[in-house]
Amino acid sequence: MYDSLIAPFRDNEFLARALGAGVLVALCCAVVGSFVVLRGLAFVADALAHGVLPGIAVAVLTGFPVVLGAAAGTVVMMGGVSLITRRSRLSSDTAIGLFFAGMLALGVMITSRSRSFTGDLTRILFGELLGVDRSELFWQAVACVFVGVVAWVCRRPFLLLCIEPELAATSGFRVRLYETLMLMIVAVAIIASFQSVGTLLVFGMLLAPASTAALVTHRLGVMMAVAAVLGSLCTYAGLLLSYHADLAAGASVVAVAVAVFLLTFAGVEVRAALTQRGAVGVPPGALQRHSHTHDDGAHVHVHGAGEHPHGHIPGEHR
Repeated sequence: MYDSLIAPFRDNEFLARALGAGVLVALCCAVVGSFVVLRGLAFVADALAHGVLPGIAVAVLTGFPVVLGAAAGTVVMMGGVSLITRRSRLSSDTAIGLFFAGMLALGVMITSRSRSFTGDLTRILFGELLGVDRSELFWQAVACVFVGVVAWVCRRPFLLLCIEPELAATSGFRVRLYETLMLMIVAVAIIASFQSVGTLLVFGMLLAPASTAALVTHRLGVMMAVAAVLGSLCTYAGLLLSYHADLAAGASVVAVAVAVFLLTFAGVEVRAALTQRGAVGVPPGALQRHSHTHDDGAHVHVHGAGEHPHGHIPGEHR
């Protein structure tokens, strides 16, 4: 048992560093992914994950650091979407879709100009988790701390944005500013993580652990903690699977994370069906459905039959 579960990480320095990098990715994506899931930003996150490709491609071809190229691609993507949304009648989803397709096409065009780009393209798309060095671990840790600090400082407006943007506005927060900040930490998480798990797979790490946590809890802090633990455990299990079955490391981690989500979803559905069967015969309206989102006491209730939604933030009277 020890030789199968522990020894690979003790005896293999590359695998040990990959585990450290994967845990940092899991922690960063747990915080950001929780907001992505609650705010409904999955399409935005997917577009950003693919939108960095042209910047990375240019950086690789010109010899610049790929992180700078990814950051430049993200800035172009976010700036273009914001400009089109403000200056036209098109919705933000339409603008995101246009830039998503355009940036991805541009990235493919740039990479197609170089015959020697095949290996680099594979590394960009699918990551190189087993090739992470100490400097990359350091910058991942810095990004993780930055994301955590921003999320903590802005936790109240971020929570209100996840509940209802109008509620954030009536509470005195600048909605556009905090939406931009939320997108910024999404972009930072993607840029910090793509070197480990790749641009295609980072989207899975953003969504899978946070979505699994959302199935079992409605408290934001607990959701982040559960997502972080699940992401770390999935990293460990995925690397073990990769080691013993000789599979791609990054893809194995994401596959395990998605499998855990599917199993959890199935378990929740079975439990709900059993609970519903046990509630047969209870008079209509006797049961109430409660949906909570907590952060420092902030919560929302949605009641059952004849229900009326209401939000309450401590210290705010209506």
